[in-house]
Amino acid sequence: MELIETPLKDCWLIKNTIIGDERGYFLESFNHRKFSNLTGWEGQFVQDNQSASGYGVVRGLHFQRGEFAQAKLVRVLLGKVLDVAVDLRSDSPSYGMSFSVELDESNEYQLFVPRGFAHGFSVLTEKAVFFYKCDNYYNKASESGIHPFDPTLNIQWKIDPATAILSAKDKEAQSWQQYLAEL
Repeated sequence: MELIETPLKDCWLIKNTIIGDERGYFLESFNHRKFSNLTGWEGQFVQDNQSASGYGVVRGLHFQRGEFAQAKLVRVLLGKVLDVAVDLRSDSPSYGMSFSVELDESNEYQLFVPRGFAHGFSVLTEKAVFFYKCDNYYNKASESGIHPFDPTLNIQWKIDPATAILSAKDKEAQSWQQYLAEL
């Protein structure tokens, strides 16, 4: 397991060690002791989630507020996505900044997204299966989001906004300016 720093404070890209031979491969996708030693993060993951989506789907930018905020460790089991994290922590040196990385079934990278971030992804292949661990349980009353195509954030999703497939909730999500006005 190798830790790669991103421009966002406390948000890390993790490169897994893959052991392969004629039978296929093996990798340890998570080891709390190794992860904690590399990152200093002492949290515990309590919930695993998985989604399957087709090309052009954009999910996000999602986050949970207050005591229900979640840290996530995300990876792709099948296909390819552009994964995006936005730092929402007003006291952070990377506040308001975003980071994106392609995650796919062959590079076996994972992205650690700490609490206080918005997160989303776009599907770049015919199908993608996305998997993530959370350190807090989902709470519907605390969920929120920022519109993924907000012009202020200017995230390049590698999907044409005119043909992107968004949920009704994401289509109606607040703008970055509306989010700032709520603070």
